[in-house]
Amino acid sequence: MSELTLAGQAAMVTGAGSGMGRAAALAMARAGARVLLVGRRAEPLEAVAAEIAALGGKAIAYPADVSQRAGVRAAVDAAVKELGALNLAFNNAGGHGDPAPIEQVGEDEEDYYIDLNFRSVYWCVKYQVAQMRRQGGGAIVNNASIFGLKGMGGIAYYAASKFAVVGLTKSVALECAADGIRINAVAPGGTETPNFLRVMNGDAHAMDAMVPMGRIGQPDEVADAVVWLLSPQAGYVTGSVLSIDGGLSAG
Repeated sequence: MSELTLAGQAAMVTGAGSGMGRAAALAMARAGARVLLVGRRAEPLEAVAAEIAALGGKAIAYPADVSQRAGVRAAVDAAVKELGALNLAFNNAGGHGDPAPIEQVGEDEEDYYIDLNFRSVYWCVKYQVAQMRRQGGGAIVNNASIFGLKGMGGIAYYAASKFAVVGLTKSVALECAADGIRINAVAPGGTETPNFLRVMNGDAHAMDAMVPMGRIGQPDEVADAVVWLLSPQAGYVTGSVLSIDGGLSAG
């Protein structure tokens, strides 16, 4: 039986300063990975790096805007330079603004979030796969959403972007299946992150009644799934989308 370990692996996490990215980076470090922490602001990344150092792990804060192609390319190059390789990645950065009908969403807002939620993941996968091919293998997890599996009025640009992440995941998984590179996605439902709390006006229980399990998820629950998908225990899993939503997408 394979071990649930990432020992000796070099990893990259986007949106690593808070929420699911922070939780995943910490979980990956606990499993033995060295981690490049990528995000727009240095301060939260450095705080996560300090948490990982306190656990006895290694992490490097690397501020970059992954909604820009150049930022993604630079981050992948930095992972190789600073960690010696790039074996694993969790492409997590994303978010959305306040819900609004599609015709009322500002052009700058929708452009920003489409770049952040889809193009950043596309570019991450593109440059990560190129590096992993050179190394002879690797594993990638993309953060989609329950709204990459079902529609949601008021955040059409977000749902469309997350559907695109699912399509990207499945398509590139087929391209890489024979090359030792596995690509999967997670599809979280409501999860108690800073962005969720902002949209819900600080009410962590606003969605509870909608969820079959009666509660929203915690970032650590997503992180545990990400570590499993990246680990040898998921060695025969590629092109899959794992729902982590308390049963919300089952109905």
